[in-house]
Amino acid sequence: MKRYKQRMSLMAVAVLVPLTVACGSTPSGQANSGSAGARQPVTGVDWRVDDLSAGGTTLRAPATARLRIDADGRAGGNLGCNGFGARVTVRGDRITFGDLRSTKMACGEDRMTFERAFARFLTTGTITARTADGKLTLTDGDGDRLRLSRDAPE
Repeated sequence: MKRYKQRMSLMAVAVLVPLTVACGSTPSGQANSGSAGARQPVTGVDWRVDDLSAGGTTLRAPATARLRIDADGRAGGNLGCNGFGARVTVRGDRITFGDLRSTKMACGEDRMTFERAFARFLTTGTITARTADGKLTLTDGDGDRLRLSRDAPE
């Protein structure tokens, strides 16, 4: 029985020590860069889309536009009218979405215009994520930006 307890203790240490190191905070004296990191995660957060700036035009998001990226490689939300889902890869502050699958409802022209731009933005390639003060900014390779805020719990 004593040997079993020793093995269990060693196994717990072997699992918890690397986990503790990986989840540690920014060392003291270093400023948070604002990138997607342990302090302000991109994954596991319900984000409300605020606006999208693309090609010199800023489109205000409909109140329904949402995004959630999960650590298991899935993303989903609402494009403005239709719900969507996609596979997603997150590596540090780089995010890449796979093909979007969405419902096919029709809404007013403003919502559909935003939805098309949002879907195009998510699938243009690798996107860079920056977080600060409950805000998330996603920037694509062309400099287009999607601005989001933490969705308040209901």
